[in-house]
Amino acid sequence: MNKPELLSPAGDRERLEMALHYGADAVYLAGKAYGLRAAAGNFDPEGMAEAIRLSHASGAKVYVAVNTLPHEGQLAGLPEHLARCAAAGADGLILADLGVLALAKRYAPAVPVHISTQFGVVNSESARMLHALGAQRVVLARELHLDEIAAIRANCPPELELEAFVHGAMCVSFSGRCLLSNYLTGRDGNGGVCAQPCRWKYHLVEEKRPGQYFQLDEDAEGAYILNSRDLCMIEHLSALRDAGVDSFKIEGRMKSAYYAAAVTNAYRHALDDMLAGKPFDPDWRKECDKLSHRPYSSGFYFGQPGEHYPEGSYFYDAEIVAVVESCDPCGEAVLTERNRFSVGDRVELLNRTDKPVPFTVADLRDGEGQPLETARHPMMPLRMKLPAPAERLSILRRIKKD
Repeated sequence: MNKPELLSPAGDRERLEMALHYGADAVYLAGKAYGLRAAAGNFDPEGMAEAIRLSHASGAKVYVAVNTLPHEGQLAGLPEHLARCAAAGADGLILADLGVLALAKRYAPAVPVHISTQFGVVNSESARMLHALGAQRVVLARELHLDEIAAIRANCPPELELEAFVHGAMCVSFSGRCLLSNYLTGRDGNGGVCAQPCRWKYHLVEEKRPGQYFQLDEDAEGAYILNSRDLCMIEHLSALRDAGVDSFKIEGRMKSAYYAAAVTNAYRHALDDMLAGKPFDPDWRKECDKLSHRPYSSGFYFGQPGEHYPEGSYFYDAEIVAVVESCDPCGEAVLTERNRFSVGDRVELLNRTDKPVPFTVADLRDGEGQPLETARHPMMPLRMKLPAPAERLSILRRIKKD
């Protein structure tokens, strides 16, 4: 059986470091242009070269997203950008456009090509055609059932890799191709600047009754008629592996460093347990609830997903309060605050090696060692005694009260 890759998002340097620390086999990121998440921090040329160096030093690969659908006036800068990605040592280029594929073969010929989910690969004929054009991997459309993925695997050359999403936000449109943002805001969703109007609340207005807003359902908060649930497949990794998926992709380049850490950590442990033949541990599913998320779904993998979510709320069972900078063998740690917390708060220490360690904050000091009742200022240095030794980038998070 194949050993699937765990592929994590790296929207900026901090999120990159978290993904690497918590066990990603590979990360995907983008430069300042030509990536579909323009609002993420992203990487300038020097930052990208450093990100690739750091990743390779950790034994991880780096795939660079060049997955916008560029208009004619945006083509001029692509040759230089592609060549720069190649020179920096990128392990793959994620592309969504045949013209960009042609340019990549010309200006970055040694870099493997991955076809983005935005291309909408839903059958083996498409996958084989792309392989013939030089693609090493296709990121499958999110609308596929597991049986369809298994059939694609069976009907494609074994050297063509298949990648599929396992976690994160889903798009109401087909494989992310949507013009709603363009029409409503002028921001090109296929150019990396989607305003996400599918997450907005909508009412119905009758032409002859301007200013009168009619509900589309009985929810007093309005109707989120285009809003989708989030994807979570952590309990079903073996089914994805058995269908022939080579790379498990986590969505979230615009999400927080805490998200990159905690979701990578949960899937790393679940994947390692699966590969070792161990039964699924439901504690790793509980970890997914400690991230900010909409209600979860298994997407289209097992049939019609019930994807619609009729409100705009997010849920989370924990929030980050501090990050460990250093810690001695006795648990005496220096941390950097992220969110306000106090003596008496119920918290957990998240390490990459074990399950989270819960405890109550009893010892809290400022950077000079003076006692504090409350840490109030984000990014301030703190000192405290932890219940166990911790590595740099371990996370302290507050447990949401029941």
